[in-house]
Amino acid sequence: MSSIRRILDILLSAAGLILLSPLFLVCAIAIRWGSPGRVLYRQAWVGRRGTSFPIFKFRSMEEDGDEGELLVTGEVDPRITSVGRWLRKYKLDELPQLFNVLRGDMSFVGPRPRVEKYARHYPEELREILYSVRPGITDPATLQAIQQEQVLGQVSPERREQFYLEKILPVELGINVNYIRERTLGSDLRILFKTVLTLLGRSRRGT
Repeated sequence: MSSIRRILDILLSAAGLILLSPLFLVCAIAIRWGSPGRVLYRQAWVGRRGTSFPIFKFRSMEEDGDEGELLVTGEVDPRITSVGRWLRKYKLDELPQLFNVLRGDMSFVGPRPRVEKYARHYPEELREILYSVRPGITDPATLQAIQQEQVLGQVSPERREQFYLEKILPVELGINVNYIRERTLGSDLRILFKTVLTLLGRSRRGT
């Protein structure tokens, strides 16, 4: 089953990179027009077997906006550029992760990876199962937390990280552990399909 999932990841990510190349170009031009700095953003996240890998995103913050201690962002964050807010709204900043899928760092569906700072908070008894599969671009917890930045935006910056670690992270980890234990190729395809429909629905509504 894992080999079939990997073949699908390669085929779909390659097709996505080709078909979405015009959108990649539009995003890149908008980012450079909106603020000086890099187009692509790289950061070390923790993936399968607890090893780190560079995750790719379109830059949505001011250059070096992530160098502070606070890595959790809310909907209203002065570090996020106007173009970056638009990219995040429709999850377009995640598109470069198709490269991660093609490379084998990630899968389309799997538990979302996190930076080491937050991965250290995984309960010891859950780490083995969370690190047993490739992380993904989307997962059941992501679908349930599609408005997470709006929720975090209502928390003061001083309390935001603690709120995330105490209220959000444990729930997401529980959802993902249950997902990994019961995952099938069919369930992954349903999650991927539901993610696409959710994002298309947000695009139509403009919210």
